[in-house]
Amino acid sequence: MARDLLRARDGGHARVGFVELFFDLVFVFAITQVSHTLLEHLTWLGALQAAMLLGALWWAWIDTSWITNWLDPERPQVRILLFFLMGAGLVMSTSLPRAFDDRGLAFACAFVAIQVGRGLFALWAVRRDEKLRRNFQRICVWSIVGGVLWIAGGLAEGQTRVVIWLAAVLGEFAAPLCYFWVPGLGRSRTTDWEVEGGHIAERVGLFIIICLGESILVTGATFAGLVWTPDVVLAASTAFVGSVAMWWIYFSHAHDAASEVIEHAKDPGRVARRAFTYGPVLAVAGIVVSAVGDELSLSHPEGPVAVTAALVLIGGPLLFMLGALIFKLAAFGVWSRSRLVGVGLLLALIPALPFLTPLTLAMATTTVLVFVAAWETLVPQAGRTA
Repeated sequence: MARDLLRARDGGHARVGFVELFFDLVFVFAITQVSHTLLEHLTWLGALQAAMLLGALWWAWIDTSWITNWLDPERPQVRILLFFLMGAGLVMSTSLPRAFDDRGLAFACAFVAIQVGRGLFALWAVRRDEKLRRNFQRICVWSIVGGVLWIAGGLAEGQTRVVIWLAAVLGEFAAPLCYFWVPGLGRSRTTDWEVEGGHIAERVGLFIIICLGESILVTGATFAGLVWTPDVVLAASTAFVGSVAMWWIYFSHAHDAASEVIEHAKDPGRVARRAFTYGPVLAVAGIVVSAVGDELSLSHPEGPVAVTAALVLIGGPLLFMLGALIFKLAAFGVWSRSRLVGVGLLLALIPALPFLTPLTLAMATTTVLVFVAAWETLVPQAGRTA
């Protein structure tokens, strides 16, 4: 029975199931919560807290996507697992805005329930597969140890919670890099990870679309509540074009080609971990920060650019471009000239800040994104063919 829960490997593309798409809906709300939380706390501490919360969301989502790469989501047992994870994810999402206030323990317990519960289920599901069983034994140990930190942080208060949760988030990022090494159990081997490249690429692509959709929702909701002056209309148009340009850049030929690289790699687990587990993190953060910048440029298009607004309006596209650059490097082992130039052009806007308004700065960063998207469409790039 447990063996039947594994995906069949017939060499074809494993499609993303409807239940996986249903699971993703929780994260539409969660990403919105992160951007609103950052908007309400535009300080260095607020940015750190938002980054930590986004990191927790990312690992709750990407680890689940790896599970459905191994297990068949069409099986009733796996579907029930995903419904359980959705429920815990909803608690985590609703607790998120006050995670560093009075709902820290609720947030921590929900996150731990996702990480540990999923790991224990997977351990049971693959118990007859020697390689995967040992792999999930190590994963469960890391999840339980990390869970202790998350709950300890939830019980703590103030800066102590920040410090403990920062260690917990860093642990989530470190675990795959350390191959889930555990004393007595050794470490996992990426060569033992059966990866369906098309599936994992499609899952990550859907998460990027969730983030871009959240950005458009923020723009639409803010625009609807404002007086439609020429500046406001131009700011809304700029925000929309920026979202389209980000989509164009991320879903260029490189995205599909990367899945082919995984399929034909000698060590597909290593490539998938590098390109689709770590590669997109900065791009996701950039989209979230850009959504905050869009709201700022819509609400206050004129006047001098405040320091916080400048950091957000330039920082969002810059993070996205760095993430897109690292993704291409991780997948193909090449530095993308177009994306490197995009990073340079965004940084070049910093000296011009005294002469710009929030609207003109938003227009400038969007112009850079459109320029990079056009370059990658018109000029042959690494990853255009696979």
